[in-house]
Amino acid sequence: MAMSTPKPLILVVDDNPTNIKVLFSVLEGENFRVLVAKSGESALEKLKIISPDLILLDVMMPGIDGFEVCRQLKETDTVQAIPVIFMTALSDEANKVRGFSLGAVDYITKPIQHQEALARIRTHLKVQTLTEQLAKKNELLAESNQKLEEQVSERTSELRAALKELRQSQLQQIQQEKMSSLGQLVAGVAHEINNPVNFIYGNLRYANEYVQGLLELLALYQQVCPDSDPLIEDYIDDIDLEFISEDLPKLLTSMNVGVDRIRGIVSALRNFSRMDEAEYKAVDIHEGLDSTLMILQHRLKSQPERPGIQVVKTYGDLPLVMCYAGQINQVFMNLLSNAVDALEDVRKGPSKQDVQDNPPQILIRTSVIDAHWVQIAIADNGTGIPKKIAENIFNPFFTTKPIGKGTGMGLSISHQIIVEQHQGKIEWVPSSQKGTEFIIQIPIQQ
Repeated sequence: MAMSTPKPLILVVDDNPTNIKVLFSVLEGENFRVLVAKSGESALEKLKIISPDLILLDVMMPGIDGFEVCRQLKETDTVQAIPVIFMTALSDEANKVRGFSLGAVDYITKPIQHQEALARIRTHLKVQTLTEQLAKKNELLAESNQKLEEQVSERTSELRAALKELRQSQLQQIQQEKMSSLGQLVAGVAHEINNPVNFIYGNLRYANEYVQGLLELLALYQQVCPDSDPLIEDYIDDIDLEFISEDLPKLLTSMNVGVDRIRGIVSALRNFSRMDEAEYKAVDIHEGLDSTLMILQHRLKSQPERPGIQVVKTYGDLPLVMCYAGQINQVFMNLLSNAVDALEDVRKGPSKQDVQDNPPQILIRTSVIDAHWVQIAIADNGTGIPKKIAENIFNPFFTTKPIGKGTGMGLSISHQIIVEQHQGKIEWVPSSQKGTEFIIQIPIQQ
């Protein structure tokens, strides 16, 4: 069974019993509910506990008149929206203006014409109903708009996040492909160099033995046959045989040292080129650091226009660490290359005395934190990173280097490799001194 609509409730405020009786009878006959107040004070008290749909308010009453009742009513949040129709014998314009300025919606002039009064009451009740319906629809519309804005904002945030993730993923893939290609190139070059170097290295020992034997034979011959033909004596003087006998062993020793150096570089290249290894392996972290330093050796050496960079290594007793060797080497390369870049200005700018007092340095420290974690710290005494930009250093494309000297991806990729690929930590450590320090912490087992 459908619920019936409640009858409109009208509050009649009048001090005249006759007017009250007539209005009560007329309104009840038209199917209205009627509530009566015989004074302004009584009306205000009733309005504290009930909210009628419309108020018929007499203007001229003892005590609080209708104007004051209307003023107080319109200042009360709970009842200020109730339409008020004044009933008065005052028909001058000033009183009407005053009533409307206080918030009344209409006037009924005494003596009251019943049909006119009913028409005005029905009109304002309908207006009030439509106003309330409109307010509810506006509220629903506002809520709908708010929800829509929230959905749009949420969707926009999701799209931005997805776009950022896609962009980073694409960049990472490009970088990985580039590093993989570089690794294959380096591995190929190392392999091609390794074969002839090993051939030279393997034969130098025999060459050294043969030369030593020949020199000993020559010395024995000179001892047994001191008086040789003048032609031979002249040739011995021409080639300075004594110098050759002393220098040739030294020359062979130098060749051994050079071949060892080349073999070390080849080993470093082969170690660093493990970019395409797609599984965790037990890795010697120190070997990766040393390989990276070997590749950067040309930038660490002193040049005619600038001093060399000192590398101070304080290695702890690290266990083998389960990781992607190539990716970890890439992180070392990014951090060490940035350290060298930071020291470039230091090496070029100050006077020789300043450089001697504070030589460019890269400090590398490794240690075991506990049974599960190891730490690698890489620091330099360069120009440092201002604190105001430190929060952006791991963001993609953020760089302070000149155009063409940096993509802004090195630290971002390093952060991704350490944090996402190895569940580790990498952070910049602020220092009161000059320079920059990065601390890497990675688990020993994945």
